[in-house]
Amino acid sequence: MLYFLQNENYKVGVESLGAELQHFIKLDEQLEFIWQADPNVWASHAPNLFPIVGELPDAMYTFQGNTYPMLRHGFARHKEFKLVDEHHDKLVFELTHDDETLAQYPFKFTLLVAYILEWNKLSVTYLVRCDDDHAMYFSVGGHPAFNVPFYPNENYTDYYLEFEQEETLSRYLLNEQGLQNGDTERVLEQERVLHLNHEFFEKDALVFKNLNSEKVALSSSTNPRSVEIEFQGFPYLGVWAKPGPSQYLCIEPWCGIAGRVGESGELQDKEGIQEVGPKQAFERTFTITIL
Repeated sequence: MLYFLQNENYKVGVESLGAELQHFIKLDEQLEFIWQADPNVWASHAPNLFPIVGELPDAMYTFQGNTYPMLRHGFARHKEFKLVDEHHDKLVFELTHDDETLAQYPFKFTLLVAYILEWNKLSVTYLVRCDDDHAMYFSVGGHPAFNVPFYPNENYTDYYLEFEQEETLSRYLLNEQGLQNGDTERVLEQERVLHLNHEFFEKDALVFKNLNSEKVALSSSTNPRSVEIEFQGFPYLGVWAKPGPSQYLCIEPWCGIAGRVGESGELQDKEGIQEVGPKQAFERTFTITIL
């Protein structure tokens, strides 16, 4: 079911399946910023990633001597969430463990995804609570896809990412299975601006670690409109589109990252894994602002 937030200038739509953001519309122009999930290209809008981010070796991991299956980005994006709080400016969705999740992920949990619209800014908050009597290990992150270009008379290559601070950035390369292969490739050298081109994604996502910036803006050289993502507290950032002439860009704040070739497979040893204690909670927020 689709739920909406709206003020005088903006409208946001969120689907209960996956608690997935599907619309962020500037009303005076009827300008949609979220990719509309063309099934012939990439059939998602902005999936929420939990309890892992990225791919695992052989799509499985081990915990306390047992092996569990887990597909790329986890199961939350395919699960129906319950709407537990609704106001004119706020929607909160909840997912809890069930028999299906316990077969893949042996933890009792509650995942809340909250959306708050404040004028031109949408906050997306993840609250992960451990409902077990032992520590829980997980990753969580966003995967919002934005229309590129914003306007029909523009080109993809008119667009660029502008980081908050100067960056010397290398991408961490992935192999054909989506795992970190140990190689890197420099993409910025004491610069703030990364110009978009489709060739970037022939090697899968741009995966960044150790950023100085906590904000990045998606902008165009041919119009003044921007989308700014603030991701304080998220140690990894992914930038991705399907290879080829796709008309969108995903900007992905992550608390977690894809597995590495040759890693042990133990969940608690995985790079980027988060730990939360029994009856404790973990919370992170990223924001999307239309400028």
